[in-house]
Amino acid sequence: MNQKIIIEALSMDLKRVALGLQRGSLKMAKRFKEEALEREKELEKQELNDYLKKLVKKSKRILLGKDEKMAEDALMYSTLFQNFAQKYFKL
Repeated sequence: MNQKIIIEALSMDLKRVALGLQRGSLKMAKRFKEEALEREKELEKQELNDYLKKLVKKSKRILLGKDEKMAEDALMYSTLFQNFAQKYFKL
């Protein structure tokens, strides 16, 4: 799968995790958390620049943790992945 598509899908999954947690829809948040972890696995199999490696590692850590600010962190990483995709994969 194209790296840009994976990064954008990861960004949307993280955004949905944040929205689910904020709304109190834990089932929704859990589902998209699993999707985000799958996207991260796909990215880890590819050659990544150092910044993207660091983003994947840190976002994975917050998804696997039990931090009460997971919603805020997921939203922040969603934005960072989205910005990365826009900057490095221009048409």
